[in-house]
Amino acid sequence: QVQLVESGGGLVQAGGSLRISCAASGGTFSSYQMGWFRQAPGKEREFVAAISRSGSTTYYADSVKGRFTISSENAKSTMYLEMNSLKPEDTAVYYCGARLSSYALNNKKYDYWGQGTQVTVSS
Repeated sequence: QVQLVESGGGLVQAGGSLRISCAASGGTFSSYQMGWFRQAPGKEREFVAAISRSGSTTYYADSVKGRFTISSENAKSTMYLEMNSLKPEDTAVYYCGARLSSYALNNKKYDYWGQGTQVTVSS
């Protein structure tokens, strides 16, 4: 069973950038489809981005398309989310998810979750 640990969150001003990471252990990283989700206070968890096992295909929520970039580095068993042009509405706890199933990237069902990392964007 894979374990996921997010890191890199913090406080950033609107318009700024931040890169968060998700390190995986306990499984073969290249076997998993991976994704990022976020949850703001009082709101449901929402999908942000997903990446294929090979890292060659990505999929984004409309709200972050063109601003966020998802990537992965199989040699380091790590997934990243590069966030640019951040807005206060991007403030949330960001979670990474993993699954072994070969779903389409727009499928929001994941089996394994990290504990999350807080991203706060000040105006």
